[in-house]
Amino acid sequence: MICSNVLGGCLGTSGPMDINPATNEPWGLNFPVITIGDMVNVQRRLIDHLGIDSLFCVIGGSMGGMQVLQWAKAYPERVFAAVPIATAARHSAQNIAFNEVGRQAIMADPDWCGGDYLRQGRSPERGLAVARMAAHITYLSQQALHRKFGRNLQDRAKITYGFEADFQVESYLRHQGTSFVERFDANAYLYITRAMDYFDLAADHGGRLAEAFRGTRTRYCAISFTSDWLFPTAESRAIIHALNAVAANVSFVEIETDKGHDAFLLDEPEFLRTLGGFIDGCATLRGFVWA
Repeated sequence: MICSNVLGGCLGTSGPMDINPATNEPWGLNFPVITIGDMVNVQRRLIDHLGIDSLFCVIGGSMGGMQVLQWAKAYPERVFAAVPIATAARHSAQNIAFNEVGRQAIMADPDWCGGDYLRQGRSPERGLAVARMAAHITYLSQQALHRKFGRNLQDRAKITYGFEADFQVESYLRHQGTSFVERFDANAYLYITRAMDYFDLAADHGGRLAEAFRGTRTRYCAISFTSDWLFPTAESRAIIHALNAVAANVSFVEIETDKGHDAFLLDEPEFLRTLGGFIDGCATLRGFVWA
């Protein structure tokens, strides 16, 4: 099993907080803008370095699902099976809009310093926290938010008619924002969200998504979730229709759940059964024997 950090991030693979060898200072906004294709090219160089000719199955959700699709398009001969989960072949206007709100929150923080905050010993923590709060709302569904929090108050018997976190959902979002700041870099957030915005698998084919998959021999299993409004089922169906148009080997499952986009990260039995069944079936076709 191979799981690498993405290009442009802040947890291993090169990103804007790393040192520019030409200046011996953090790259900041001098780091080149990256794409999902760039991320996959780096991953391809990794498996080349490891001496791996082909991958049995490439699996990912959300931005990871975009990478799955890019792998299958760019290196079809090296991908036996692909599982794009809760994703799309291109970012929607709505998702680009949410990403822009997050980026503007970061860039409006005085401590962002035009992206040069590391060199100045500062950090746009408030802006990054707000960006994470806004994004986190999109990962959940209205049903999930109601089930988890409703209008329950946070550590108080009555509302205060002020601007503290009266409601549990407010406290939850503030916690998500502050905990995210402790492990992530603001400029990396800008670069990664921009890479998602630029993703459009059909762009090099005159807008015809099916052409991106023509001739593919990869086996596909696309999975979506009924309450996911960030990457709704219609996005997965567009991928399926394109694959069907070129007679690809493809299956599709829409999982019934009220957990929203985050469902692929949670304990969702039907999802796990679907994923396991597809992998086992592909393993049988490939002649693998699991220990």
